[in-house]
Amino acid sequence: GLGTIVAMVTVMKRLYTPASDLASVHVDLMTSYAVFERVFAVLDRTGSVQDEPNAGTLGRAAGRIEFRDVSFAYDRSGEALSHVDLVINAGTTVGIVGPSGSGKSTLAALVMRLYDPSAGTVLVDGRDIRSVTQSSLRANIAVVTQEMFLFHTTVLENLRYGSPSASKGEVEHAAKRAQIHDIIKALPEGYDTLVGERGYRFSAGERQRLAIARAILKDPRILVLDEATSALDSVSECQVQESMAPLLQGRTSLVIAHRLSAIRHADLIV
Repeated sequence: GLGTIVAMVTVMKRLYTPASDLASVHVDLMTSYAVFERVFAVLDRTGSVQDEPNAGTLGRAAGRIEFRDVSFAYDRSGEALSHVDLVINAGTTVGIVGPSGSGKSTLAALVMRLYDPSAGTVLVDGRDIRSVTQSSLRANIAVVTQEMFLFHTTVLENLRYGSPSASKGEVEHAAKRAQIHDIIKALPEGYDTLVGERGYRFSAGERQRLAIARAILKDPRILVLDEATSALDSVSECQVQESMAPLLQGRTSLVIAHRLSAIRHADLIV
C-alpha cells in the first residue's frame, strides 16, 4: 500500500547519500596518494648546499668578506653574476645598488651560502665558506628583509626567534635600541601580547623595527639588509633608518637598496 511506498522511498533516500559517498572514496584515496607522494618527495629532497665531511667551525667572525672571481647562474638562462671581485673589510657598510634582476640579492645569498657559486670563491675572514659548517657561518649573519614574518605567538617569543636563550631584559634593551619598546609596552599585555601570523597588530614600519630588534638581539657580525625600507612611506623610512644606526655600528653590513637615501651613510657603494 501507500505506507510501503513511502517507507521504501525514505529508505532509498537514506541509502543513496552513503552509497554515493562510498563510491567516491576510491577517487579520494587515489587523489590523496598522489598528494602524499609529492609531499614525501619534497620532504626527502636534500639541499644542493651540503656541509663537507671535514667542515670546520667558523666561530665568532671578524666579518671580512671577499668575492674572488665569482660567477653564478640559477639555471641555464644566463648568469646572475659574472666574474665579481669584491673585498668588504670587517665593520664596513656597503651599499649594493642596481636595477631589478642585476644580482643584488644573489650576492647576499652567496654570502649566506644559500647557494654555492658556479665558479670562484666566497670567503669570510679569509676562509672559503664551503670549508665551514653552514650553522657556524649563519650564526654570524642576520637578515632584515622587506617583509618580516611574525609567528602566532607572543611578541617576546617573536623577538627571541634568532636568540632563544635571551632574557626578557635583553629583549627589552634590543627593542629600546630599535625604537619599538614604547609601542610594545602600550599593547594590552605588553610583551606577552599574542601576534597574528601576518603581524596584524603592527604597521609595516613597526614590523621592520621588530625585525631590527630581532637582529640587534642576535648580535651578528655580518648584517644583510635586503630592500628593508623600500615598502615604507618616507616618515616610516626615517624612523626605521634611525633605529638601524645602532644595528649597523661595528658590523659588516650589506645594504641592498633601490633608493640612494637608504645607503647615503655607506662606506662603499657597489
